[in-house]
Amino acid sequence: MTKLKDTYPLYLNNKAAQPNTDLKVTDKFTGEVAFRTALATPDVIDEAIAGAVRAAEPMARLASYEKQGVLQHCVDRFQERFDELAYALCVEAGKPIKDAEGEVTRLIDTFRIAAEEATRNYGEVQPLDISPRAKGYMGMWKRVPIGPCSFISPFNFPLNLAAHKIAPAIAVGCPFVMKPASLTPLGAIIMGEVLAECDVLPEGAFSILPASRDGADLFTTDERLKLLSFTGSPGVGWDLKAKAGKKKVVLELGGNAAVIVDRDADLDHALERTIFGAFYQSGQSCIGVQRILIQDEVYDRFKDMLVAKAKTLVAGDPKDRDTFVGPMISEKEATRLKGWIDEAVEAGATLLCGGKREGAMLEATLLEGVPEGCKANREEAFGPLANLTRFSSWDEAMHIVNDSKFGLQAGMFTRDIHQVLEAWDVLDVGGVVVNDVPSYRVDNMPYGGVKDSGLGREGIRFAMEDMSEIRNLVIRRQGLA
Repeated sequence: MTKLKDTYPLYLNNKAAQPNTDLKVTDKFTGEVAFRTALATPDVIDEAIAGAVRAAEPMARLASYEKQGVLQHCVDRFQERFDELAYALCVEAGKPIKDAEGEVTRLIDTFRIAAEEATRNYGEVQPLDISPRAKGYMGMWKRVPIGPCSFISPFNFPLNLAAHKIAPAIAVGCPFVMKPASLTPLGAIIMGEVLAECDVLPEGAFSILPASRDGADLFTTDERLKLLSFTGSPGVGWDLKAKAGKKKVVLELGGNAAVIVDRDADLDHALERTIFGAFYQSGQSCIGVQRILIQDEVYDRFKDMLVAKAKTLVAGDPKDRDTFVGPMISEKEATRLKGWIDEAVEAGATLLCGGKREGAMLEATLLEGVPEGCKANREEAFGPLANLTRFSSWDEAMHIVNDSKFGLQAGMFTRDIHQVLEAWDVLDVGGVVVNDVPSYRVDNMPYGGVKDSGLGREGIRFAMEDMSEIRNLVIRRQGLA
């Protein structure tokens, strides 16, 4: 049986260090302390940044095959440690074991994609002779690493969302310092342990530093860092951007994603996917289904199907393979969302199912007729809650989806290709998913949002572009008139 250690180190300039055991990490189902990790102080963070600066040149000089070798080593080791990684997720994040195994699979996919992309950092030859004055000149450009990077990752996908920063940084040749979420630091620490096995990485290539929010300002403000990549809540993300100074900032923030179920949808398929999108890992996904838009002709039937299915979902210990809905990340978060549900009901919404809370456990909840101004409709729920809304025309559905300050992804179930193409043109989101929920993501696709949902795109190739700069070269062929 998989077991966790009592204590774990941080990783400072490629090496394990145990200056303290100050960070207590709980089992999110039992509430008991599961293990302790070292907590980085500001002087440790400063030392890590200095190490990343020293490592910038040797990292940039690594050959493509060397970077690919590091990433392939990670793939191999993550496969060997699959069960350990999944169990760690189950404990520290409260993620049902089947979902945890799915995330480990995505972690491996992400590093495998990065290993492939490490040899594809292409440039371009560009003709410059666009007028007589440029005759005899030619140009070309290539991408070079931007330099030391700062990464801050969230609690909900502590493996894969950290991987979407670490893997492209290695592929492009950028040293980095990472702050994993204090609630779920172990996945990133294990990645640090695997990276520490790679002698080819220069000292300072990486640091994995659990840190308190109060002590972590250097991740954002230090001018030696050339890029900040943050995944988390919109309020925190935009505040960090305001403090980041001259560095490039990439933000992958929240949403209140909508899915459209049209009159011609395969309702059985839409049911399975919509229930998954709304309630997998207790709804704690920035592209989790929060708004369910159902066309008039099928509204009543699909509503009944949703309610009946939601009531069958097994809630409980995430280590049990039958569990679909585990605990939220904390009792505080469950209490917050329960308050949003109560607010909506008091304002006139109908509670179709769920709504009860016990500790960090909140039932899978469906609401109908949530007034526009309620938090359950306008803000990001980030929990097991979805709202049902009726629509008549496709144009009305497009308007409802866009009537949000967020714009991460949208999903739809329809057989009409003309409506699909219209949605692709009209919806103000980063991605449109057809015949599936907005919660769907493949790890090589461009992923990110607009409006309050963020800046930039993840997905290995696209993150590598953010982590690099274009460097131009102009050559004059001498002796030409």
